[in-house]
Amino acid sequence: MKIIIINGPNLNLLGKREPEVYGKQTFEDYFSQLQFKFKDVQLEYFQSNIEGEIIGKIQETGFSYDGIVLNAAAYTHTSVGIGDAVKAVETPVVEVHISNTFNREEFRHTSYISPGAKGVILGFGLQSYDLAIQSFLEGAE
Repeated sequence: MKIIIINGPNLNLLGKREPEVYGKQTFEDYFSQLQFKFKDVQLEYFQSNIEGEIIGKIQETGFSYDGIVLNAAAYTHTSVGIGDAVKAVETPVVEVHISNTFNREEFRHTSYISPGAKGVILGFGLQSYDLAIQSFLEGAE
């Protein structure tokens, strides 16, 4: 099974950025833990602060991978283009958020990703990624 995690803007600052919301662990450290836990899964990771690069990665992987775990971060609430890319590909996408976006500012309650996603996981910290990966594995059985 081949799964890619795609992270959007400012998630490269995990561990430094608002630790009360996002925790103190870097994503790179957490990704190593995921690779160890899911040894039978070919896991890849991509992060960009640039909307077009995220769209490009969704298109690149969206016809040949078994799953995409997407945390588009702030672009979730603003990018029709990323939402359209999710709808355009065959690979199922699970939308993920570290925080519970419904406990936050009103503008974070809207997602352009959700209508095209297989599912949405939010509010479980970094474990949200773990749950998304598990959803692909359970769906493959």
